[in-house]
Amino acid sequence: MKRVAISTLGCKTNQFESAAMIEQLEAAGYRVVPFTEPSDFYIINSCTVTARTDAETRRLIRRARRLNQGARIIATGCYAQVAPGELEKMPELDCVLGNQEKQHIAAFLESAASSVADIADLRLAEPLKLTSFAEHTRAFLQIQNGCNSFCSYCIVPYARGRSRSVLPDDVLQGVRDFAAGGFKEVVLTGIHLGAYGSDLPSPTTLTDLVRVIDAERIVPRLRIGSIEPNEVSTELLDMMAGSAGICPHLHLPLQSGSDSVLERMGRPYSSGFFRDLMARISAALPEAFIGADVIAGFPGETEHEFEQTVRLIEELPFSDLHVFPYSSRPGTRAAGMPGHVNSTVVTVRAAQLRSIAKRKKAEFLAGFVGKELSVLVQGHDAAAGVCRGLARNYISVSCAGDAVLVNQEVPVLIRECSGEICRGVQTRALTSFIA
Repeated sequence: MKRVAISTLGCKTNQFESAAMIEQLEAAGYRVVPFTEPSDFYIINSCTVTARTDAETRRLIRRARRLNQGARIIATGCYAQVAPGELEKMPELDCVLGNQEKQHIAAFLESAASSVADIADLRLAEPLKLTSFAEHTRAFLQIQNGCNSFCSYCIVPYARGRSRSVLPDDVLQGVRDFAAGGFKEVVLTGIHLGAYGSDLPSPTTLTDLVRVIDAERIVPRLRIGSIEPNEVSTELLDMMAGSAGICPHLHLPLQSGSDSVLERMGRPYSSGFFRDLMARISAALPEAFIGADVIAGFPGETEHEFEQTVRLIEELPFSDLHVFPYSSRPGTRAAGMPGHVNSTVVTVRAAQLRSIAKRKKAEFLAGFVGKELSVLVQGHDAAAGVCRGLARNYISVSCAGDAVLVNQEVPVLIRECSGEICRGVQTRALTSFIA
């Protein structure tokens, strides 16, 4: 049995696609091994968000060659899609495959030629087949790919193509397949998730799709991945507030709290719009986990503009932040903008935002001490007799319990919170809670 090793860089979409490739390769008779071990094939599923991630892909290619001089080494993913010629110059690399070729990785694995389809020509998202995840409790379902936004700092539209959606019937079947496999939670993901359905022959929306999935109660818990601020409708919030199955959790790409920076980024909203949106979310979902992405040190960002971002974040009820120090990506409009911020200043600003994020998360978690949360148990530490899991509002929780609780949803009374996790005790017997 030939061995295959896969290393994945970047976003949840890439992680989903790597999991789908693994499943496809195992079905074709290959044995998947860790990337650190000798293998007959090495696949690097690349990211190209920044020049730094490009460099990490090249490092992994060279590492794979050192692990096995006779192995076949393949690069795929976003870096492979936008710069195949650059990668093909590497003597350690045997083959370059684009993002579309991932769909049929088993057929391309031993092919002699590279293949990178023009992804800009694609108009429909072909669903990747995936029925299992290592976690065995939560599953990610890719329902959309590509992006039409062309933000000034982002290479993704060139790497992923135009926005295209998986047909609703295929999405529903994907959710049903996960439910049949025993998964208790499905996370809907995409590159530009809020654009779902606008490109289909019979246009629809993400809200319409979520409503259908929720009405069928196919799985106990449905979670929505990252969604653009201007695509969070009142209709969607009302539906989430009235649903027993949709998790109260939103992740919003804010990127900056300065209107002038947002304009240079090409973002289609203002800080005032975002402030109003957060008020609407808090009113509809008072216990929701609200995460956000923020970029520190965008080209031309002045001290005043950065302080505007700090002030907005301090004032709003964020539960956590993903902070990204700006890193120039060749091929984007931002790369050619004047006023690139000194790297030391960028690092200092990112550290300040992370410090605020840490404090705001601690405050958010502390608000649940003395409250009961419904926790999907994901793992069990036999030595400590402790279960760990995830609440519906994305809080990590641990409590005493047995392995039988894994992949069950149990009520936990929160006693204390510290760092990234809350700890508590079960409040009712499992059988009575399920009933």
